[in-house]
Amino acid sequence: MNAPLINKDKKIASWLSQWQDELSSLRRLSDKTLIAYDRDVEQMLSFFASHFGEPVSAKLINDLKPSDWRAFMATRRQDGAGNATMARSLSGIKSFFTFLEKEGHAPAESLAAIKAPKKKQSLPKALTAIDAKKLVDQGDILDEEPWIAARDIAVMSLCYGGGLRISEALALTANDLKEKDAIRVNGKGGKVRLVPILPAIRDAIADYQRRSPYHPDPSDPIFRGARGGPLNPRLVQLKMQKLRSAFGLPNSATPHALRLSFATHLLAGGGDLRAIQELLGHASLSTTQIYTKVDTAQLMDAYLKAHPRS
Repeated sequence: MNAPLINKDKKIASWLSQWQDELSSLRRLSDKTLIAYDRDVEQMLSFFASHFGEPVSAKLINDLKPSDWRAFMATRRQDGAGNATMARSLSGIKSFFTFLEKEGHAPAESLAAIKAPKKKQSLPKALTAIDAKKLVDQGDILDEEPWIAARDIAVMSLCYGGGLRISEALALTANDLKEKDAIRVNGKGGKVRLVPILPAIRDAIADYQRRSPYHPDPSDPIFRGARGGPLNPRLVQLKMQKLRSAFGLPNSATPHALRLSFATHLLAGGGDLRAIQELLGHASLSTTQIYTKVDTAQLMDAYLKAHPRS
């Protein structure tokens, strides 16, 4: 699939632009998803330009057959794409063809006959409650600067105590903290949610703000790097790497694992799945339901280790 990306006529380019505008303005997909979808469709167009030996035109798009899609899938497989990549690629391409069909530009029948390969579902790796608490309570042991130590504690507290993604935690502004018992979180796709905040987390944030030498505007992220710019998530990941080594934790102990642990421990404590979905900011309940499997797996592991008959 080494065909150049300039492989489409003006009508195809116009359709692509309209589709991307719809994804961005109406469906409000995240920037990462938009980039991935655009890349998937460009790969498809590059393949067909090479496959048919001509730039992709509206007529070519309308004349595609299931056999053409099978050839595309086979080539992607030969290029080393796994099931997850193939499924994601088809998702973006089907989105484009659904748009074309809706607008009356081209049918999606030929592509509808192609099924995405099944993805192997791997369970997220949550930390134990003891390990998660250790990271949040003692995560400052490696910092010489008190304000940086307080900053890292506050960030990890938000991931574990509030279930925030690391990007969501680092995007928080003073304006997002105005509620007494909750924080406003800007999630994926620009979706805003209110997350209840525990007093301990509120205290950790306040302690960081008191110690920090930087005081950004109320609309700017509160978490700052050593030089005063917005905190880079890579620095949080590196800090977690050091803490893993210091505490003897597995490689799965990442900032995201704290969010996973939040959901898993809530579920184990009797939390309602629908409420956990809202707290995590998941658009679909099926995304949240994977945590029921995590909880079952952990319970089974504990059973096998502790039960006298095991």
